Amino acid sequence: MKADIIFKYFPDLTEEQKQHFIQLEALYADWNQKINVVSRKDIDEIYLRHVLHSTGIAKFQQFLPGTTVLDVGTGGGFPGIPLAILFPETQFTLVDAIGKKIKVVQHVVDGLGLTNVTAKHMRVEDLDTKFDFIVSRAVAAMPTFVRWIKGRIKKESLRERRNGILYLKGGDLSEELKDYKTTEIYNLSDHFSEDFFETKKVVYLPLKYKG
Repeated sequence: MKADIIFKYFPDLTEEQKQHFIQLEALYADWNQKINVVSRKDIDEIYLRHVLHSTGIAKFQQFLPGTTVLDVGTGGGFPGIPLAILFPETQFTLVDAIGKKIKVVQHVVDGLGLTNVTAKHMRVEDLDTKFDFIVSRAVAAMPTFVRWIKGRIKKESLRERRNGILYLKGGDLSEELKDYKTTEIYNLSDHFSEDFFETKKVVYLPLKYKG
């Protein structure tokens, strides 16, 4: 399954964006042989399981130029790198506590020539910057994740949808999200027809602020 699956769901990409998506397969295949950041099985389905899954966030949130986005526990660069390709005028910061993963992220970013991505080897708790949105792919249960990113979201929102978390999760989330009354859950199966997305969701949690 090649990059055509991305073009199917995002038909208005520029030629540069298309080339960036096409390049991802070779870049990850090369680096995965040196540093295993994607499972051997998943590398063959990288466009379905990683790239398209990451872009699911874009079906619910179009990032304005100048928006700042933090990807927590980015691993090999997901969802941050595919989103950075989709939104070249949005600034993405990708963090992970595992150095070898950030090494791969940096090489992929350099290989694509992306200028809107900063990769950092660090824990999010040690980051002192605030962002408009925080994205991630199921690195922890929501209560844990909210604790990790406390104080990392800007109070002022650039658009109608309030700043907050956009989280890629799967399965039954009722117990995990029961204490978050403002949560909105979107089914990726409403946008992507592949069986892989049958239980996959985007969870949006706007963060409340006093004052």
